[in-house]
Amino acid sequence: MVALETKLKDCYILEPTVFGDSRGYFFESYNKQIFDNLINQNVNFVQDNESFSSRGVLRGLHSQKGEFAQAKLVRVTQGEVLDVAVDFRKDSPTYLQHVSVKLSSENKKQLFVPRGFLHGFVVLSETAVFNYKCDNLYNKEAEEGIIYNDSDLNIDWLLNEDELLISEKDKILPTIKQFSQ
Repeated sequence: MVALETKLKDCYILEPTVFGDSRGYFFESYNKQIFDNLINQNVNFVQDNESFSSRGVLRGLHSQKGEFAQAKLVRVTQGEVLDVAVDFRKDSPTYLQHVSVKLSSENKKQLFVPRGFLHGFVVLSETAVFNYKCDNLYNKEAEEGIIYNDSDLNIDWLLNEDELLISEKDKILPTIKQFSQ
């Protein structure tokens, strides 16, 4: 496995070593010792989640705050998504900067999203299965988020606005300016 630094502090793209032959392939998707060494952190994942979505579904931008903050290791096991991480740590040199990466069952890439980041994705294929490991348990009262189309973030979601399927909850998330008031 190889860890590629992104422009965001502490956020990494992970590319596995895939062993393939005429029968198929094998790769190690997660090994705690290798993972921790690659990102130079000790991360203890305690919860795995999976979602299934159709083309155009946009989930985000979400975070868990305070003592319930979560680091995530995300990947796609079927289909393709555009995955987005936004540094939401006010003391970070990359505060409010974002990184976008295509994750797919074909490229087998993963993204490590540190605690204090906003996270979201949009499905580019007909359907997608999205998996993520979290280093803290989910807490509904600790939810926070920023609207996906905030003009200060200027994220290119690669799909037209009329193709996006967004939950009512995500449609009413605040902008960064509203959040900061």
